[in-house]
Amino acid sequence: MLIPIVLILVLFLGLPWLVLHYVSRWRQSTALTPEDENLLDELHEMTLRLEERLRTVERLVAAEQAERAEARALTARAAAAPALPDRTDRAGPDGETAGSPRPAAEGG
Repeated sequence: MLIPIVLILVLFLGLPWLVLHYVSRWRQSTALTPEDENLLDELHEMTLRLEERLRTVERLVAAEQAERAEARALTARAAAAPALPDRTDRAGPDGETAGSPRPAAEGG
């Protein structure tokens, strides 16, 4: 006899109270508090600073890549250019190689 009364009270009083309680809490929490607005403002400013830093890093990386590409192109051109003959091993008109030192002139 006691169980049906408790069950009816829970169904008709407890559950509606529980639902209405959390619905009212949900409605109160949909509005932003001043603390939440301040936090959002700080996050927005931080996002702007991070975007600026990212742009700076991208510019630096692009400049570095351009320098490396230019250096690679110069290296490739140098490797593709015909080698100049080495004249240090050829004998000159006096029979000496160009790289050897000449004797001091004798004179009095």
